[in-house]
Amino acid sequence: MSDLPQDNITHDGIISHIAKDVITVMIVSQASCASCSVKGACTASDMEEKNVEVKRGLHDNYNVGDNVVVTMDQSLGTWAVMFGYVFPFLVLLIGLIVFTQILDSEGVAGLLALSLLAPYYLFLYLARRQMDKTFQFRIIG
Repeated sequence: MSDLPQDNITHDGIISHIAKDVITVMIVSQASCASCSVKGACTASDMEEKNVEVKRGLHDNYNVGDNVVVTMDQSLGTWAVMFGYVFPFLVLLIGLIVFTQILDSEGVAGLLALSLLAPYYLFLYLARRQMDKTFQFRIIG
């Protein structure tokens, strides 16, 4: 994998299912201990299987069980972290600050700040088709 550009996120995987226009690739996510000297002591709880859907091209000639490498642009990975963790945290924090200034009860302010996450996640749900088009993995090699 040394010939891959450094601005990509790559994972080794195995094709688990092939549909008409989607290839499902199973990747095994491990704790970041690949270079650890005691990695042999890691348990199965340190590993997690994830299924990634890759849009199938017209000339893709893959079979179930093939070993492949899936890749996604690094910048898209950064945006995924922003949408998943940073933006909801900012909504919660800003809402908490505003509501504690407006209301006398901190408990009610906290509940109202938490309730701001519902419209945020509703927005993400409604934008899922656009996000599916943007956040796409590709199969290389």
